[in-house]
Amino acid sequence: MRPFPFRRRDAPDVTADSTDAELLAAVAARSTPALRLLHQRHAPWLRARLARRCADADVVDDALQETFLAVWRSAGGFRGDNAAGWLWTIAIRRLISALRGSGARWIGSGVEPGDSSPVASAEDVVLLNVEHGDLGTALTRLSPELRAVIEATVLDGLTTKEAAGLLGIPEGTVKTRAMRARARLREELS
Repeated sequence: MRPFPFRRRDAPDVTADSTDAELLAAVAARSTPALRLLHQRHAPWLRARLARRCADADVVDDALQETFLAVWRSAGGFRGDNAAGWLWTIAIRRLISALRGSGARWIGSGVEPGDSSPVASAEDVVLLNVEHGDLGTALTRLSPELRAVIEATVLDGLTTKEAAGLLGIPEGTVKTRAMRARARLREELS
């Protein structure tokens, strides 16, 4: 028995030339150098994309930290060849969770306008209204495949190509489903 069983399990050696899949396999084996390389490779663009959705740098940093913590915990569950899409999915979900948490406290806290207490950004309020308002209700009525496309392209801000890679469907299918989903949402909201 090893004296420190919580340390890495025979993780493969990784270098800066290792693929994302190799890095994730090493992270699954508890290699901190692999996690460090994965972080160096992906954190800058993840931070930039998250910052376009949230003006609060602290919330973005927290979401990014939570993202790589989730990667550390669940790297063994990665399947496929699009590590960047997998990381983005984790990151945007962590950001939305953080915004929901702070937005819910802000809305229900009884803070009056003009108080010096923290105030949710306009994007925070919009995201809360998307989930809990008429649009959220309309989104839940969409079929899962239409909802997934809308969430990826509109809420997560992915391009058609990125959404296609993330969802594992052709780009033309993403475009068609997005068009159908928008038409159904217009019907629901009118």
